[in-house]
Amino acid sequence: MTGDVIPFDQAIAGARGVLDRARVRIARDRAAGRLSPEHELICRRLEREQRHHAAAPAERPAA
Repeated sequence: MTGDVIPFDQAIAGARGVLDRARVRIARDRAAGRLSPEHELICRRLEREQRHHAAAPAERPAA
């Protein structure tokens, strides 16, 4: 039965690969001006949220 189970690390690597390819495709379309205004706004909102989360200090567990 263990032969049918995908190891966690392999599943994560596969998902990251798909996400990376999608991000590259979106970046190309955006640079070429092929995104609709609605999708451009979505990209800007996501980028703003990512900057906000990156700037926020990491929470540390209580000692």
